[in-house]
Amino acid sequence: MQPLFITGIGTGIGKTIVAAIVTEALQADYWKPVQAGFDDGTDALLIKQLISNTNSTIHPEVYKLKLAASPHIASREENLKINLYEINEQYQKLKTQSPKLVIEGAGGLLAPLNDKEFVIDLIKKINAKVILVSRNYLGSINHSLLTASVCKQYSINVLGWIFNDQYMQYEEEIVQWSGYKKIGSVSFTSKVDKTFIKEEAEKISALLRAAL
Repeated sequence: MQPLFITGIGTGIGKTIVAAIVTEALQADYWKPVQAGFDDGTDALLIKQLISNTNSTIHPEVYKLKLAASPHIASREENLKINLYEINEQYQKLKTQSPKLVIEGAGGLLAPLNDKEFVIDLIKKINAKVILVSRNYLGSINHSLLTASVCKQYSINVLGWIFNDQYMQYEEEIVQWSGYKKIGSVSFTSKVDKTFIKEEAEKISALLRAAL
């Protein structure tokens, strides 16, 4: 199976929650190669706390950066430069161990990893299929369609959308206008825990597997 890369229309739109749901649904391994900011814990640690199955392995980050900022800035603060070759080298090792791998990106598609390369360049390098996460909020149609446009411009293999939040029902319009199908919609909850992740994973499992 090609790796599944979870990215979104921006920051704070629920990528990690969706990554947990997809990881649980497929009983896949999880990897976030670049973590920027970990005062409240890493996304990998959160995934470990949220999934229920015992088959998934949570792989360590290649870059674990203290500052919660764009990766190119966070790495600069530590006198580092994020190297896509190093990330790809680690991915080549992981894919032999992990036939099903869910990868979570940092920020959106055009979040810069260094002075010249962006998250979308990493997606291209490892030849991943993309799940786009969109959160329903005022302005999300524009952000979603811009993200879809960039995917088409770069010939990215998009599996489909997973929507999050219930502000307004923009989902069908985004699906229609982007041309990418809907895999699922995450229910609203005030408490994200293992039970919630497992229930949401069961909801999308069949559609997700069919899309693959």
